[in-house]
Amino acid sequence: MDDETSETTQLLRAWADGDRSALERLTPRVYRTLRRIAGHQLQNERAGQTLQPTALVHEAYLELIDITNVDWQHRAHFFAVSARIMRHILLDRARRRVAARRGGNAERVNLDELPDLAGGRASELIALDEALNALAKIDARKARVVELRFFGGLSVDESAAVLAISPETVMRDWKFARSWLQAELSRD
Repeated sequence: MDDETSETTQLLRAWADGDRSALERLTPRVYRTLRRIAGHQLQNERAGQTLQPTALVHEAYLELIDITNVDWQHRAHFFAVSARIMRHILLDRARRRVAARRGGNAERVNLDELPDLAGGRASELIALDEALNALAKIDARKARVVELRFFGGLSVDESAAVLAISPETVMRDWKFARSWLQAELSRD
């Protein structure tokens, strides 16, 4: 573990112990990686969506600072939790878009001012989430690998560290999970 990684882990643990100044010192260290994760997740969003990586990071940050009683194992653990939070933010947005298309939150609007909702990305994201939840019931670790690699953009080694398994096991789980999810999604 290099010095930067070690210091980041120490700051995470100090923050978990209630040291608010640790959070102030931690934020600049993790911000670039959080933006990379957010950018990775937004690649899967529909064309023309308005959420930018910076805004997604800020929404996730607001949720992260409210987390209590977390025993941060290491920086990869922090990024995995951050990626999961971002994924849920995007899922909530997708569900709101789908509900809006179906008349939820119905209100009078000028049809000329309506943004393009035709992009099926929201429905695809929801279908992927449902398939991932089904996989988690069969094999939670394989679902977690997908979450870390696909949604979190973590490397094989980072995913292995978060899950405390070998990189080879991550790759086996990744290959199986991708095939299983493709088969599951193609049935729909």
